[in-house]
Amino acid sequence: MTYTRRMVNLKNVTSDGVGTAGLDWPNALEQHASRLEAARDAILQRHASGQDPYLGWIDLPDGEVLGEVQALAAQYAGEFDDLVVLGIGGSSLGGLTVLTALQHPYHNLMRERPALRVHFIDNVDGDVITGLLEVLDPARTLVNVISKSGTTTETMAAYLTCKAWLQQHVGEGYARQIIATTDPQKGILRPLAQREGYATLPVPPNVGGRFSVLSAVGLLPAALGGVDVEALLRGARRANEAFRAGAHDNAILQTALVNWLAGEAGRNILVFMPYSTRLRYLSDWFAQLWAESLGKHKPGGGHTGTTPVKAVGTTDQHSQVQLYREGPSDKLVVFVRVDAPDRDARIPNAEPNEPEMNYLADAPYGRLMNAELVATAHALAQAGQMNYTLSLERIDAEQLGHLLQFLMLQTAVVGELLGINAFDQPGVELGKVLTYALMGRPGFDQQREELRAAGVQVD
Repeated sequence: MTYTRRMVNLKNVTSDGVGTAGLDWPNALEQHASRLEAARDAILQRHASGQDPYLGWIDLPDGEVLGEVQALAAQYAGEFDDLVVLGIGGSSLGGLTVLTALQHPYHNLMRERPALRVHFIDNVDGDVITGLLEVLDPARTLVNVISKSGTTTETMAAYLTCKAWLQQHVGEGYARQIIATTDPQKGILRPLAQREGYATLPVPPNVGGRFSVLSAVGLLPAALGGVDVEALLRGARRANEAFRAGAHDNAILQTALVNWLAGEAGRNILVFMPYSTRLRYLSDWFAQLWAESLGKHKPGGGHTGTTPVKAVGTTDQHSQVQLYREGPSDKLVVFVRVDAPDRDARIPNAEPNEPEMNYLADAPYGRLMNAELVATAHALAQAGQMNYTLSLERIDAEQLGHLLQFLMLQTAVVGELLGINAFDQPGVELGKVLTYALMGRPGFDQQREELRAAGVQVD
């Protein structure tokens, strides 16, 4: 029996691959097939009703905002050198993932670039924010501020800095260099942008930040950075189509089942490990998607969720795999493989008299990378440590779009299997409110007094 589909290899989660620690896979899939299909159908039915406040991200691959994004990108083409993206979490990680994967690895260092350099400000680190502005030409820089509400503290702090910088150096024309991506009707950023004369793009109200990569949130930075955004959406549409298949032919449902069963068996750590430097931020994006979607209180009491750990092969193969192989059996490892690199980079025979080196002579780097992945996966399997591999034929816009939508759909199905709402984030909200109180935002005096009464230093 083969456990390999075109994209997914599940052998190392089965008893055939890892022994008694693995799943009795054919029986497990057969046993849960109807439950998986019911979870899929529940998601699709709520989406089709048009009444679910969270599932708008399923429609994003249809590209409703694509024309608007492309028109705005064309408007700025050739006039600017740099784009500064102001966002945090899902407002930043999606675009960062796409651009790091699909631009030239050293795009920002190229003397002649095919598109803008894109810089992401996703923390309230004044040294980084002001340091970036010190090296940019304000007359040749665009700023894209991304916040659905316009009240995201970290993003608004960076916006205030960038606006003041542009006003100081550009003067009255500064407004043309700011683009606001925000809720189409609600929040404070939309009316502010209209008052100031900023160009605007919508964040659909029924799309949460961690699911927004294929909205204007991710598409505008990608388009300005030279990414083929039409291909990105085309790949995501392929994932939507594949999602409708039955459980026995649906890799999204099957990987969701593996993740759910692993968690139920006490494997409460999920290591996500692409073997590609260009996909390094895919791990960051996935960690937010998984943690914020599935780390929840159960409706009837208790908790759900497995903890995502970010890793990159081969770098973290040398810093983490010792634990994964010989440590506790509390992990599921997900590898991402790239079958064919863009470049036929080969290792030269620069030391022909050193047999400990010249065995590498003329070997493609891609072959070495994938040999390391296969070796690591097999070493984990030999130790009874479950792992599976997702494969891309190559890193291009269509393949990446497919993988991003695949992982979002997978996460949604796991939420259904856990019986939770995978799309809200109540655990994040209290921290936001208390930050407002500590910073003296109007309307949060009561919370400020409660913090003081609890012994928290508020001044």
